[in-house]
Amino acid sequence: MRSSCDRREWMNRVALGAGLIWLVGNETRAGTASSPDRNGEALAQGTRDFIVRCHRDDGGYSPSPDPKYAGESDTGFSDLAAVTYAAVLARTMGWDLPERRKSVDFIRRHQRPDGRFVNLAGRHDPASDLALLYNTTQGVVGLRSLGVRPEVDPTPVIERLLAGNAIEALPWYTTSFFPLFYAAMGQPFPDPFRRKIAGHMDRHQADDGFLGDHVAATFHMAHFFRLIGEPTPKAARMVARVLQDQKVSGGWDIKEPDWDVHACFDAVFILRQLGGDDARVRAAIAKGADWALGCRNADGGFGHFPGRPSDMDAVYFQFGTLIQAGYVPGARLDLPDAHTLGWGHAMQPGRDYRNRPPGHP
Repeated sequence: MRSSCDRREWMNRVALGAGLIWLVGNETRAGTASSPDRNGEALAQGTRDFIVRCHRDDGGYSPSPDPKYAGESDTGFSDLAAVTYAAVLARTMGWDLPERRKSVDFIRRHQRPDGRFVNLAGRHDPASDLALLYNTTQGVVGLRSLGVRPEVDPTPVIERLLAGNAIEALPWYTTSFFPLFYAAMGQPFPDPFRRKIAGHMDRHQADDGFLGDHVAATFHMAHFFRLIGEPTPKAARMVARVLQDQKVSGGWDIKEPDWDVHACFDAVFILRQLGGDDARVRAAIAKGADWALGCRNADGGFGHFPGRPSDMDAVYFQFGTLIQAGYVPGARLDLPDAHTLGWGHAMQPGRDYRNRPPGHP
């Protein structure tokens, strides 16, 4: 991995003033008839206002203020998604959101006596391994972002999942859930589990660095290795493939739409964390950020694609893309536990975020 010093210096430079980035030319931007609004403060305020309108009296968050909208992707699968993303962004931005205590209680009501978290609404089957991993990780991350811990230690639940063969059957996009869970719990990721998942990915990684021929799966591989503080295998090839796959519009939505709802975030993470201070990488990140801006709607939220309805899931991933690109100067990127905040939008390239055992150097 290249030095993060130059990268951080570049990020600081482009965040000056109004937080604007103009690293590429004046080509037509995706999703809008005119250039998207790059006013960082107004962007942040509008996003916060949208999130507040999604707040519910029970402390949870709806996918959107529209009561008829059932959610897409994460918010359609679990009612833990929206509240967790609200908490994560609030922590990143230093926002006060309504009734924090109620949101804590809302998440805790989803925990079962054995420690697992379950979705009480959404399409996930709460009994499946995928739902167990997704909900328990999101529950722990949400509580951590709100400054509290689970009432029951869920670690044995995740350990049982890792001890068996579940990892072989789970989708590729779940690999970094495991170290993220341990990071949010403030615990080191056990070495036997690290070796098990790393070996599982290594056996299937293609020569071009991609996993599962998809940027989402590849993102989780890159995120996994960033969380455990080890070099990402075939990182340079991975970056080259991401650069090659970027569309003229600036996005990476090249698979069926329901596969690629987070593709821009995933690609920008890979470029930012692994691409170093390369002019092509900087230009691709800026172009991707403009694509994400093209997904912003008049209500202050974001859709998964230009023209799609605003969704709390899309708000996290599109706003997180803009944070990574330096479009949001108010984002707190110096948090020591930035790696616990969702899917890496606040992680600084090159920084070692590993949770080590007490007394470990």
